[in-house]
Amino acid sequence: MTVNEALLAPCGLYCGVCGVYYATRDNNDRFLEKLLNFYQSTISGIDHLTIEDLRCLGCLSDQVSFFCRVCAIRDCTREKEIAGCHQCGAFPCTHIENFPVPVGKKVILRAVPYWREHGTEKWVADEERRYLCPSCGHQVFRGAKRCNKCKQAVDLD
Repeated sequence: MTVNEALLAPCGLYCGVCGVYYATRDNNDRFLEKLLNFYQSTISGIDHLTIEDLRCLGCLSDQVSFFCRVCAIRDCTREKEIAGCHQCGAFPCTHIENFPVPVGKKVILRAVPYWREHGTEKWVADEERRYLCPSCGHQVFRGAKRCNKCKQAVDLD
């Protein structure tokens, strides 16, 4: 398996199953707009953001979203010179406890211990496998409530 290192978000939110990544990769402005509306309804103080601020090809890529550019977790791992929270003895810390998106925090608390225990390749493969619709096998994004192909309700986080 070849792992795209740009998708290895230090926080444990694997970018390969992120809706923002899918929308950017696929040039899907309509989906980016929906995601922006969701974030703006969830996080205060970001009403000024546009879909251009959201575009991202992975937390460690050359094109990162506003959220990745201002991420305290990403900054912390850089300061500690580690690849991610899975290598930090202080996990979970206040950065995780104060994570602004509840589903993201839930996934971080699940994913980081798994990444730590099983390594990068298995973690990536299992995250990609996890976010397949159980009914039709279509790839869905982290946080999705419904498969956009068969419309079946999903709860994969």
